[in-house]
Amino acid sequence: MGYLAIVPFFVVVVLFELAPLAQLAIDSVIGRDSGVLGLENYLRVFTTPLYTQSIWNSVWISLVSAVAGIVVAFLAARFCYDASPRVRDAFTMVLNMMSNFSGVPLAFAFMILMGNAGVLTLIGERFGIPFLANFNLYGADGLVMMYIYFQIPLATLLLIPAFAGIRREWREAATILKASTFDYWFRIVIPNLMPSILGTLSVLFSNALAAYATAYALVMNNYALLALQITSRFRGDVQTDAATGGALAMVLIALMVACTLINNYFTRRAAKGREIV
Repeated sequence: MGYLAIVPFFVVVVLFELAPLAQLAIDSVIGRDSGVLGLENYLRVFTTPLYTQSIWNSVWISLVSAVAGIVVAFLAARFCYDASPRVRDAFTMVLNMMSNFSGVPLAFAFMILMGNAGVLTLIGERFGIPFLANFNLYGADGLVMMYIYFQIPLATLLLIPAFAGIRREWREAATILKASTFDYWFRIVIPNLMPSILGTLSVLFSNALAAYATAYALVMNNYALLALQITSRFRGDVQTDAATGGALAMVLIALMVACTLINNYFTRRAAKGREIV
């Protein structure tokens, strides 16, 4: 009976994950024009300026937002680690609410605040604040800011359990050995947290790379992003292009797999010879 209970799970995995993935892989190697097996679609992806620019934009925006998010999340998780239980519970509740505030509602909120006639934009124009008055929400700057916004609560929630593994005795031992605060954090705490930090960084990069709803609600197809280009191939106004869309989707999957493998390599190196938190 225990094995029968897990059958629905495997059915869902096969129907909604493995079967679509197999279909994408098949579509990506069947030429759109020739109809024969080959790398025609991948050649088109890597030789068309729009697609190559989409890949580059997605990678650098994901990387910047992931790094910025992990830095802010590290400080927030440290605050949560030092806070009282009551403050920690309230802080965690706020993080849970923020982590669910994404997609179209997040894009609409940023439009109200920093759009062409947003509240902060008008304040910037009124008081002569160039950053607010001239901020371009509907471009790379706006996408990076929004991506960082929804990366921070997710990264903080992932790092808080890692901080729970820091032992109070480490600080006492460092104090006895006359270690400075810098030595304590950069020679003791951060090296032990490094596997968790790298794992969280990988999650943030993949999360931003595949983000769709927020970017589409903000810029639609007016900015080259890989996720937007994939969707446009399957939702064409005139006709669909499953061959090119499949190739783009496989490129996205390859980027995520490469990110995971690189992260696993550095995580093993960071954890080697140290206690894994």
